[in-house]
Amino acid sequence: MQSASRIRMFTANTWRLGIKELWSLWRDLAMLALIVYVFTACVYTAATAMPETLSNAPIAIVDEDRSPLSGRIASALYPPHFTPPRMIDWAQMDHGMDAGHYTFVLVIPHGFQRDVLAGRAPDLQLNVDATRMSQAFVGSGYVQQIVMGEIDEFARHERAAAVLPVELALRARFNPALEPSWFGSLVEVINHIAMLSIILAGAALVRERERGTVEHLLVMPVTPAQIMLAKAWSTSLVVLLAAWISLTFIVQGVLRVPVAGSLPLFFAGATLCLFATSAMGIFLATVARNMPQFAMLMMLTIVPLEMLSGGGTPRESMPDIVRTLMLAAPTTHFVELGQAILFRGAGLDVVWRPFAWLAVIGTVLFALSLHRFRRTIGRMA
Repeated sequence: MQSASRIRMFTANTWRLGIKELWSLWRDLAMLALIVYVFTACVYTAATAMPETLSNAPIAIVDEDRSPLSGRIASALYPPHFTPPRMIDWAQMDHGMDAGHYTFVLVIPHGFQRDVLAGRAPDLQLNVDATRMSQAFVGSGYVQQIVMGEIDEFARHERAAAVLPVELALRARFNPALEPSWFGSLVEVINHIAMLSIILAGAALVRERERGTVEHLLVMPVTPAQIMLAKAWSTSLVVLLAAWISLTFIVQGVLRVPVAGSLPLFFAGATLCLFATSAMGIFLATVARNMPQFAMLMMLTIVPLEMLSGGGTPRESMPDIVRTLMLAAPTTHFVELGQAILFRGAGLDVVWRPFAWLAVIGTVLFALSLHRFRRTIGRMA
């Protein structure tokens, strides 16, 4: 009976402290604005402004040949990949490239069509502004493919495809139309779930230290574990609700991105990740003495977690030591299970391993944070 009474008291205190955290967040307009922004505007922007795609790249042509072939090449470079080509001369090319007006400048020399028809190998010059990295790398391949296709068609007087002994049938699974917005929006939601939990849990503790309300907690019959659990469950509830609204109304509604897997299974994995990242945020808050210090520590933590967890760059492309170290990060396993569930419709039989890793990492992080919190809570007042 006594143990049951203690459990009820522990649960009741954790519940009341969590409600206090929710009311405190409700009165913090800056945090509310941040939550709304990252799960709406950020998700929409990430889906519609993917840097890997080529869109409206500015291009100019120095046409010294003035032939039907050069005109054919110019007409083949059209939106949405490129802006309508501007016809310039040599004097304008250097100035336009230096001023950043053009990403590509194609130079067609005099006598180009004549040399092509004569079977010679004339040279074309493609000048690329490599400071625009994504456009330069992707666009140069587009320009080369388009120009060579037009030259081949002009020389043959027809676009004849080579007959191969084997036919390769391409089937794009999980994204048949190869829409980049599908990947960008869902990955952004996954990243923001981890990021916001660190911010909300840590900022709540730092805010209490700055306002002096930690003294109130010290005189209350509550334990550090109850305080941490209260911050964890209240933060997780807010982030999960915001993520559900984003997936339902922004991703599936506005962007019309289909979700292949089970949302309850995804949110179960998100809950485990939030348990770990909330503990991480509280640990950072015990190290920082004020909000600016917490912001600096948070950036040093969040940026590597987002860049190296596999959301933006495949983990297979990373050095072995980075992949090994990032196995200790909860976001690595959350990105893995999130992509498997939302993109490929995976079930628990496929993603049980990331679930297990998140449970272990969350338990270790919570224990470390609780140990640090117990040692420092007296000095926070």
